[in-house]
Amino acid sequence: MADLLNPVIVVGGGLAGLSAAHQAYNRGANVVLVDKMGFLSGNSGKATSGINGALTRTQVSLEIKDSVEQFYQDTLATAKDRANPELIRVLTYNSADAVHWLQELFGLDLSVVSRLGGHSQPRTHRGRDAKFPGMAITYKLLETLENLAVEEPDRVVILKDTQVVDLIAADDDKSVIRGVKYKNLKLKERGELVGPVILATGGYAADFTKNSLLRKYRPDIVDLPSTNGTHATGDGQKIVMKNSGVAIDMDKVQVHPTGLIEYDDLDAVHGKKQPRFLFLGAEALRGEGGIILNKNGERFCDELGTRDYVSGEIQKQADLGNGPFRLVLNSQSDERLSFHIKHYAQRKLMRDMTGAELAKDMGLDLSKIQATLADYNKAATGAVKDKFGKKFFPTTPFDMEKGNTYHVAFIARVLHFTMGGVKIDDLTRVIFGDGSSEKPFDGLYAAGEVAGGVHGHNRLGGSSLLACVVFGRLAADQATGFLMRRLSQEPALSSAATDRLNQINLHINPQTKSFTVSFSDDAGAVTAVPVAETAPKKKPAPAAPKKQPEHTQFRIPSKEFTAEEVAKHNKADDCWVIVKNVVMDLTSFLDNHPGGRESIVKYAGQDATESFDMLHEDNVIARYAPECVLGRLKGKTPQLEIK
Repeated sequence: MADLLNPVIVVGGGLAGLSAAHQAYNRGANVVLVDKMGFLSGNSGKATSGINGALTRTQVSLEIKDSVEQFYQDTLATAKDRANPELIRVLTYNSADAVHWLQELFGLDLSVVSRLGGHSQPRTHRGRDAKFPGMAITYKLLETLENLAVEEPDRVVILKDTQVVDLIAADDDKSVIRGVKYKNLKLKERGELVGPVILATGGYAADFTKNSLLRKYRPDIVDLPSTNGTHATGDGQKIVMKNSGVAIDMDKVQVHPTGLIEYDDLDAVHGKKQPRFLFLGAEALRGEGGIILNKNGERFCDELGTRDYVSGEIQKQADLGNGPFRLVLNSQSDERLSFHIKHYAQRKLMRDMTGAELAKDMGLDLSKIQATLADYNKAATGAVKDKFGKKFFPTTPFDMEKGNTYHVAFIARVLHFTMGGVKIDDLTRVIFGDGSSEKPFDGLYAAGEVAGGVHGHNRLGGSSLLACVVFGRLAADQATGFLMRRLSQEPALSSAATDRLNQINLHINPQTKSFTVSFSDDAGAVTAVPVAETAPKKKPAPAAPKKQPEHTQFRIPSKEFTAEEVAKHNKADDCWVIVKNVVMDLTSFLDNHPGGRESIVKYAGQDATESFDMLHEDNVIARYAPECVLGRLKGKTPQLEIK
């Protein structure tokens, strides 16, 4: 590792950590980012609905009548009895600036705005490109940071496959943090980093370890499937609590209502088996008009209610024996959700069917579902009040005709997000205490899902990515300011800097066209030099060419394989896939994939181009798995664009 002088240390490579790293870099700090995975992005890359922002330029251009105060009140309401007004104010009042930062600094498209559950206005931003917004946003930031690590290794260092295992506290005061201890998971080497620390390690909604936080605080839901990557094991929370840090709201774990079950996995559909992980169905599916039906073809909730409410209503129906549950969208959703629908269908998580086929699949007469939708449409027109209190009715009228096509998915409750975490103040400083007294740690900050108290009882959809950007940037501001104060107080550094500033005074006299240099340690030594007599400026030396990232030098081997050869390698322990006419052996990469092993294994021996295109930029192959590339598909030209 390159030795960086006085770095800010960022722990975690999801959107919170990446936002913190970029903000610290842009404020002039050196940055070391540490992540225990081999592929940055964390759970942020899996976010499917977008990022919230109130009073953004995009909203204004779309004439959406939102306000910061409305967003604040919506967030306060969903946080319920655990609301922290100070943290909610930071989140909501800085939301537009966070969206603009992503648009301006990284050129991201966030021009589509939707209304998600619990929001009084459409304010969840996503792009028009064929990528889930979490991956589009996160990948742009990680790609930019990795390029900086190559171009400016004296400013930015990224340590992958490296896990922070503890904090380094001052000997005489455990609330003063000097840095972190880490271990390289591949090389089995240990080391230390010194500097202010920003924890961005994520949540614990996949913490099924022997010291599981889920099992400790929420044993009642620990057996539910999770949408999280296997890395979400509460590392940061455990480290802080071990060092006398304060945890808050640890029992507040969000259960999301729309985990998607593979349509033909009937044992999972009917509850005969419980998968450990499920793919998340974007809240945008309900935001753009999806309705939820029980096995009797009946609605039973306001589909645009908060996540805890909808999940709770599903559980009530399940207790009555009214499962399985289907999410149904009509053709009006196609324009705004074409990417989502195509992606879920391609993964066999959603199926297109006619009204007649849906009724047959449910074992009902079509008239039963039609009656449900007739009541729904009446409520949409205002003729009657919706019996479940729904106020917003996207994509209505919602017909249910024998020959029309609908998009249908089986859904289940899933562990999704942890509102609890380490306690922070409104400057992101982590709180130290023993129960009787509390104060901020000196030099320790937290952002993203590791930080508790931001969302209270429940989180609004679209506010996860927002919290990552808002609090990640704020943590970087605080950490860089703290670093400068610490450096200015170092005797050797401060005296040298002060001496240097006191040594030289420069005076320019426009009348005599001369400048005077005064040296304070010898007041009599004054030299006046006429401007005309100054030596001509030398032309600056040409800048050294920037080092190119290694992935741009990547070349696809010329060896060819037939599709039949690839098809033989179709298991988890022998997993080949084809992507854009490139043949890859991903067996060794499975555990590094942030989307989980199964996301790749299901395409073993097959062409995975369509799924890959929906989630990834072509560069990820050259950046993260060049050693997995075997060659090319026989008779075909590789279509990867490496840039």
